[in-house]
Amino acid sequence: MKKRFLMALSLVLSFAIGVYTNPMMAKQQAEEKLKLGAFSMSLSVKDLKASKEFYEELGFVVSGGAMEKRYLIMKNETTLIGLFQGFFKGNMLTFNPGWDANTKNVEPFDDVRKIQRSLKSNGRQLLTEANESTTGPASCMVTDPDGNIILIDQHR
Repeated sequence: MKKRFLMALSLVLSFAIGVYTNPMMAKQQAEEKLKLGAFSMSLSVKDLKASKEFYEELGFVVSGGAMEKRYLIMKNETTLIGLFQGFFKGNMLTFNPGWDANTKNVEPFDDVRKIQRSLKSNGRQLLTEANESTTGPASCMVTDPDGNIILIDQHR
């Protein structure tokens, strides 16, 4: 009987501790979550003019870049895509720390070097790295477990 009582008591205490600490852990995790900034898809295109026209048919408008620079940033509400002709092979996910979807500065944000250190501390191999001895604009690249390339491209 005493053994059952102690087991029941330990279960109740475990539950109570879990209920008490769970909100604290959630708050801590939220505070530690990396701030990656604006998200977009960077698409490698063969013909920038044809791609521009196609995405305009879907309601996108040019919000940055230039035809003569061989890239355009296009927007439809909060959705961003980058069209890049001759810059890289394949498509990639892109995050811009310090910017929102309208390329407006946001505060606070996590510097690309902090994000890079976090990735490396978790054992991730980077394709390219930001120079840790600098500040301001920089980028790094990593692949996800399925081989998708992720560019973290800080412009400020």
